[in-house]
Amino acid sequence: MLDRRRLVALAALSPLAAPAILRGATSPAAAQAPWPNRQIRMIIPWPPGQATDVVGRLAGQRLTERLGQVVVPENRPGAGGQIGTDLVAKAPPDGNVILSASIGPISFSPLVQRTPYDAERELAPVVIFGIAPFMLLVKPDFPAQDLRSFMALVKANPGKYSYNSSGIGGAQHLVCALFLAKSGLDALHVPFQGSGPALAALLGGQVDFGFDTPAAAGRLVRDGQLRALGLTTGKPSAQVPGIPPIAAVGGPADYDVGGWNGLMVPAGTPRPIIDRIFTEIRDGMAVPEVRQRYESVGFDVDPMGPEAMLQHMRKLWAEFGPLIRQLGIRAE
Repeated sequence: MLDRRRLVALAALSPLAAPAILRGATSPAAAQAPWPNRQIRMIIPWPPGQATDVVGRLAGQRLTERLGQVVVPENRPGAGGQIGTDLVAKAPPDGNVILSASIGPISFSPLVQRTPYDAERELAPVVIFGIAPFMLLVKPDFPAQDLRSFMALVKANPGKYSYNSSGIGGAQHLVCALFLAKSGLDALHVPFQGSGPALAALLGGQVDFGFDTPAAAGRLVRDGQLRALGLTTGKPSAQVPGIPPIAAVGGPADYDVGGWNGLMVPAGTPRPIIDRIFTEIRDGMAVPEVRQRYESVGFDVDPMGPEAMLQHMRKLWAEFGPLIRQLGIRAE
């Protein structure tokens, strides 16, 4: 039997709490330990060494140091990033699975093919680390010396000049297609199986121009093997000083697009968890040595929080959706 003091203590409890203690149970709030309470998985939907892998691991290291739980990187490549992305989209929304997200599977794949996930409804934005510009590249002996003369030459010869890409519906293809559409230019698209072969084709003269990132082609520009006529972003990049935005040197005034990487979680993840992840990543990027590590992958670091990230995603969907439908672009 309960002694008198225990009965008095139970009487002081709320009517809902008392029966639980009598049964030896705990309330739901007491049963659930504060997040994070176990190891966290960082799903990277690309192979090791790819940009999304590198920045995802940087973010995972920061979160491991700050959250008191190990964030374990897990590469799940395949189907252009869709396999790993879908895994996170279908995961429980408890903060224990995070996606190393990027422009391809989130912004472009849903526009050019049917994906097994709904990027807006099944995933929640957390942070964009920054924007990686693309450069408009030609060989040193290309007859046009600047962007204006390049555009005039291509415009005067519709269908004559060709450009590369890493594949139909990929970032390089769509970034270039948007530039051509906004500029009223007609050029031949030559897709390759990956960015490496695409870049090799440009260097070898199989195509006339193309778009690539400073991380992939910056050294080739510095060594004089390629010439950059402009950047796809609306403002200059610290990654490639001296190369102007396309919009600033005669290109379409509203042309402003770049690759992005960041973090997402399953939709329904509690907002305090999302805010904690964003805060830790943002504060980490304010540390010079951490910022430099992100910049070394080719990003102009400028972290966007959940709302700004969602707006950025919607902007890309709204801009590229009509273009893709107009051109009839479908991923193979």
